[in-house]
Amino acid sequence: MSPYMSLIADETPIMTKTRELCDTIANSAEFLALQGKVETFLGDDAARLQYQSVHEQGQQLQQKQQSGIEIAEGEIGTFEEARESLFKNEVANDFLEAQRELEVLQMAIGKYVGLTIELGHVPSEEDFAAASQSGGGCCGGSGEESCGC
Repeated sequence: MSPYMSLIADETPIMTKTRELCDTIANSAEFLALQGKVETFLGDDAARLQYQSVHEQGQQLQQKQQSGIEIAEGEIGTFEEARESLFKNEVANDFLEAQRELEVLQMAIGKYVGLTIELGHVPSEEDFAAASQSGGGCCGGSGEESCGC
């Protein structure tokens, strides 16, 4: 087994703590509430179709814009109306909010773990501030060649 693989073997302290973190996340009241909002949305055909329609309209407008095709005022108005209606749908709006919160959680955990690996210690508030100012650390875009990223 390579030395790198030994760090992620099932019975290492790193993987044990990773599973504990995952268990903590999966069983937290906040996560379960967000997951419930997602499941409610997935079970609501009307909300899903409404979301899909708005998403597709947005993609079509974006493709037109990227292709240099002029977008008519009516198309923008129709999209905005559909989008507003989507935000008024409580199930869809709760889903969008839950999706944003879950993405923020995932990014925060990734940043925390990434900085720990990069720095070799648990990051402090100052470490996070420095990483934000420099583009997120060496793997976050500062361009340092010595990082191996």
